[in-house]
Amino acid sequence: MASFVEIKERAEKRKGGAEGLKALMPKVPNHDALRALPDDRILSEMTRYIFYAGFVRNVIDAKWAGFETAFSGFDPAFLNLTPDDYWHDLTSDTRVIRNGAKIMSVRANAQFVRKLADQHGSAGRFFADWPLEDQIGLLAILDKQANPLGGMTGQYLLRAIGRDSFVMSHDVLVCLRLSGVPISESKPTKKDLRLIQDQFNAWHAETGLPLTHLSRICAFSVGMPGEEDEA
Repeated sequence: MASFVEIKERAEKRKGGAEGLKALMPKVPNHDALRALPDDRILSEMTRYIFYAGFVRNVIDAKWAGFETAFSGFDPAFLNLTPDDYWHDLTSDTRVIRNGAKIMSVRANAQFVRKLADQHGSAGRFFADWPLEDQIGLLAILDKQANPLGGMTGQYLLRAIGRDSFVMSHDVLVCLRLSGVPISESKPTKKDLRLIQDQFNAWHAETGLPLTHLSRICAFSVGMPGEEDEA
C-alpha cells in the first residue's frame, strides 16, 4: 500500500511545490465550533445542500435570504409545531425554489435535528463527537434517518458544518485505487466503504493531517491539473 508521502509529493509537483499545495488547503476543521453551532444553522445547511442537488448553486445562494425568511430561520422547535397548511403554502412561495419534495424534506429534517438535540444536547454536539474513525457510520445515519442526505450530499454537508471528513469524489477514489486499495470501479459497496475508511484512518495515523486535508491532497494528486473534483 502506498505511503501518503508519495501521494503528497505527487500533489506538490502538480501544485507548485510544498508551499503551493499548502496554500490550497482549507482551514483545519474546529470541532469545538461545531459543538457550539446552533441547531437552526445545522438545519439551514442541510436544506441548502439538499437544494443544491439538481440545481445551480448560484441560483440557490442568490435566493438564500428568502429561504431563511420563508422557513422561519430554520428553527427546528418551531418547525416541528407547524401545521400542514404552513408547508402547503411554501410550495407556492416565490421566496424559495418551489420543489415540493425538497420543501417537505425540511419538515422531516427538522424532526431529525430535534431528535439529535434531545438525545445529545444539540445536533452540533452529535456531529462533532461522532468518532473520527467511523465517518462511514455517520454517513449511514444521514442516509437512513435524514431526508435525503445520502451519497455525496451528506459528505458535502459534513464539510459545510465544519466536521473533519473526507469526500469520496471521483478523483479521491482514483487516488485510492492507485494506492492499492482494492475498491470497485463503480459505486462503492459496503465492503469498499470500510476499505476506504480504513485507508483514511491509516493515513491519518501516518501523517497526523486532518481528514479534510488528506482528501484534498489525494484529489490533487490525480486527474487533470486545475480540473480536480471538489474534495
